[in-house]
Amino acid sequence: MIYLDCAATTPPFSEAIKAFEEVSLNCFGNPSSLHTVGFAASKVLENARNSILNCLGVSKSHRLIFTSGASEANSLAIKGAAFHYKNRGKRIITSAVEHPSVLKAFEQLGQEFGFEVIELPVNAEGKVEPETLENAMNKETILVSIMAVNNETGSINDLPALLKVVRKFPKALFHSDLTQAIGKVDLPLGDLDMFSFSAHKFGGLKGNGALIYKSHLSFLPLISGGHQEAGLRGGTVDVAGANAMSAALSKTYSLRKEEIARVQGLNAYLKQQLSEIDEASINSPSDASPFVLNFSLLRHKASVVVEALSEKGICVSSVSACNSKGEPASYVLLAMGKTMDEAKNSIRVSFGINSNKGDVDAFITELKVVLEEVNPR
Repeated sequence: MIYLDCAATTPPFSEAIKAFEEVSLNCFGNPSSLHTVGFAASKVLENARNSILNCLGVSKSHRLIFTSGASEANSLAIKGAAFHYKNRGKRIITSAVEHPSVLKAFEQLGQEFGFEVIELPVNAEGKVEPETLENAMNKETILVSIMAVNNETGSINDLPALLKVVRKFPKALFHSDLTQAIGKVDLPLGDLDMFSFSAHKFGGLKGNGALIYKSHLSFLPLISGGHQEAGLRGGTVDVAGANAMSAALSKTYSLRKEEIARVQGLNAYLKQQLSEIDEASINSPSDASPFVLNFSLLRHKASVVVEALSEKGICVSSVSACNSKGEPASYVLLAMGKTMDEAKNSIRVSFGINSNKGDVDAFITELKVVLEEVNPR
């Protein structure tokens, strides 16, 4: 099997599985329990929390809430902050190409709770222009949420420039979904008010994520319960999963520089190979994250091609995994100005630590075969 869908999920690191197993077997207590087994679990949890904050370089300025993944973390950041700070204003801003967990949170705040939702357009490279953001800001703006790296195209937003705009408005907080960015691009993490991510995108386990936020901020909890996670997320914390996430992040950051350089080479090689296929039109901008490459087929139906590739043991995606059912076209590509045909027939190849040149060669070889075998649309 050739797996080139790492933007959807990555195979877990052996270190993460070992970290999960060790805690599950030897330190299985509830970290809220007031006895020795509970104290031991609480210590593991806090060690994982501190390790992640230290790894990201924000231990002195930020706190961390463990969540079930980036979708929950995004909702807590967006809805929790909007509800808590609504007396400052009710204008909230995002972009047209965010992950559904962000877009749906904004949609609910607008439709059900009367917030003024502004959805910013992007340019042809899938990025939010700082001028576009500045024109949308006003004194009633309390929250801006713009992703760092797009999950479909790999487009990288200029977060420092966007932050500079937001800082002109003291009431406004800046949140960023870093799910496709952690360990893959350099970011001003210490300057972000809030950021979120999922462990399974960098070798951790599914069902684990985090919201990291500046220490002085607060939220209206979305999950009511006990005093867990500083009272901001009720429910027993997955200590083993948190420990696995810490182990995965540590490995990711230890390999970060060499992996980025290695994947840049794979990305460039794939682009060169795709240039020899006359109907392949690349959608990812030239300065996108090297871990994601998106292209459209100009004559064939992408969903049919992706299915045919899967039957040959090649795993890629036609749209984001969160949109792969019932979504006829990529809203991200449409927002970038691509045609409906291009948006309906895109393929995303995404790399991870196990990806190699042989995988790219196998993909290209089988893609050419499939394009000969499958009837044009």
